[in-house]
Amino acid sequence: MKALITGASSGIGRDMAINLANRGIDLILVARRKERLEELKSSLNVNVEIIPLDISVKENCYSLYEQVKDKNIDILINNAGFGVFGKFDETDLEKEINMIDLNVTALHILTKLFLEDFKKRNSGYILNVASSAAFSAGPLLSSYYATKNYVYRLTEAIYEELRRDKVNVYVGTLCPGPVDTEFNDVANVKFSVKSLTSKYVADYAIKNMFKGKLIIVPGFIMKVARFFQKVMPEKLVLRICYNIQKNKAM
Repeated sequence: MKALITGASSGIGRDMAINLANRGIDLILVARRKERLEELKSSLNVNVEIIPLDISVKENCYSLYEQVKDKNIDILINNAGFGVFGKFDETDLEKEINMIDLNVTALHILTKLFLEDFKKRNSGYILNVASSAAFSAGPLLSSYYATKNYVYRLTEAIYEELRRDKVNVYVGTLCPGPVDTEFNDVANVKFSVKSLTSKYVADYAIKNMFKGKLIIVPGFIMKVARFFQKVMPEKLVLRICYNIQKNKAM
């Protein structure tokens, strides 16, 4: 088998690469930082191709697909993403647009292109990395939460289309809560609750991907939080979410 992982140079993406390599799965690793990719490649005992690329540029997504479409990829993991913290009317617009291009547009393009190939073969796995942010609106991280809602709902819809057509292609979404990764530095936040390790999240995600689970939520606390989000009034969820985000400010 062979897997392509975006955002593979650090955090969850890096640990997913290690997990899959330990299973004997060859890898194509995509990220902007070539040095990090080379370092990761040298530590893995499978065939690894690295592609240093900024997929927040739409044209690069098409270029990436053209570069790898004949390489018999079995698994696509859309992991690349980042967040922008602050009040919506105060955050940097260009940075937010860049975030939307990466979190939404790149994932949408790659999912669509690879799904077409996987359907023809009637096999394959697509794991889209969202966040527990996908389950609600997120004051002070509003645009980031919106992008993860998009990923979550898109994945659910694709799942049902494939199920009804009896297509043997897996699609699912990973929705972790706080994870100790470089995301915190990029978004300029810190978490007020204990973070999971990226290794734990990656291992849990890969295990449940192969089990065919649609929505993957690592950690007991986030499973409980998701339950209460479903039954609580929307405005109360917003107030709680605002206070949680406010405590993240560094």
